[in-house]
Amino acid sequence: MMNRTVLVGRLTKDPELRYTQSGQAVASFTLAVNRTFTNQQGEREADFINCVAWRKTAENIANHLKKGSMAGVDGRLQTRSYEDNSGRRVFVTEVNVESVQFLDNKGGNQDHNGTQEGGRNNGKRPSQGGTQQGNSFQDDPFANDGKPIDISDEDLPF
Repeated sequence: MMNRTVLVGRLTKDPELRYTQSGQAVASFTLAVNRTFTNQQGEREADFINCVAWRKTAENIANHLKKGSMAGVDGRLQTRSYEDNSGRRVFVTEVNVESVQFLDNKGGNQDHNGTQEGGRNNGKRPSQGGTQQGNSFQDDPFANDGKPIDISDEDLPF
């Protein structure tokens, strides 16, 4: 049997980070995911999907994502129920996040590599001595707006 959920969307509000009595971090957030089709008025609708993450992943989400951030989420769908203050049974369906990718532009405060459980990549960029190096659009020799690239035969490695 398989239970795998992969979503890409934007956070509807800042993630809520809490800690259990045993000290485990838990973050909850809602991801707005566009549907692939439009309605009869030509508008694109979205689904609002509740997500929950634990431990280091939860802390990374709380530290690096905010309302409007785009994120890719990989996890499993789970259901649970509890009794509210009035004694009614409440059923909840949510995605238990196993890994997340931070998908906002590199110019922002997030990284394309994201994070995975265990903190193998915490979403931070390595320090570069306060200067921005490499990968900017201005430094890309192939960013020529679709115009032909003038390269001489001597410059080719073959």
